Amino acid sequence: MCRHAAWLGAPRSVASLVSEPEHGLLRQSYAPRMQRHGLINADGFGIGWYDAARAEPVRYRRSVPMWADANLPALAEVARSSCLLAAVRSASVGMPIEESATAPFTDGAWLLSHNGRVARGPVRELADGAGAESTCDAAWVAAAVFVRRRAGLTLGDALSEVVVNAGTKDPAGRLNLLASDGSSLAATTWGDTLFLNLDDGVLVASEPLDDRPGWQAVPDRSLVLASFDGVRVQPL
Repeated sequence: MCRHAAWLGAPRSVASLVSEPEHGLLRQSYAPRMQRHGLINADGFGIGWYDAARAEPVRYRRSVPMWADANLPALAEVARSSCLLAAVRSASVGMPIEESATAPFTDGAWLLSHNGRVARGPVRELADGAGAESTCDAAWVAAAVFVRRRAGLTLGDALSEVVVNAGTKDPAGRLNLLASDGSSLAATTWGDTLFLNLDDGVLVASEPLDDRPGWQAVPDRSLVLASFDGVRVQPL
């Protein structure tokens, strides 16, 4: 299992997802509060953010625990954006532990993270011959989503189609996805927790980053669509 979080709103630092909140992703890497599968997330981490100087997002990934990267605190303080995505990883049994297997995965302007596990066969089929960045299940999930985005589906429709098809073929699959394109977020719940906080922007996370009021649990098997114009939650 893994944990992930994303922000859409006024520019914030990556540290606002990682180290500033009491239960940010740094703490969730060694002491998650609501994780149902696995105890820690020590098999790597990744962050992605958007900068006006680049057409594609900036991405930083490591295969070491988040707490072991001495360079991250300073980077997280200065990296700022109106759209951020970060994840910590707990690798499923048999999956490689390497940077290429660590979210966020990317294709052009898109970033994607996967919390959960799923049989690789079904998602390889859904990738329709496209290659994946790694042999892990999450990389194949990302490849299947990116194929649909390149074919013209919206971010939400691409996530929905992959999750419903893969979840139908693998009933034990857990397919919580979180994706962004720089101006919007899309997320799914399919077998694990997801929360929203809409205080002064859109904050999406596997579990609350702090104990302040305003966190809302997203029902299982839902699709979350967020933009600067608002948020919509609908069943999958």
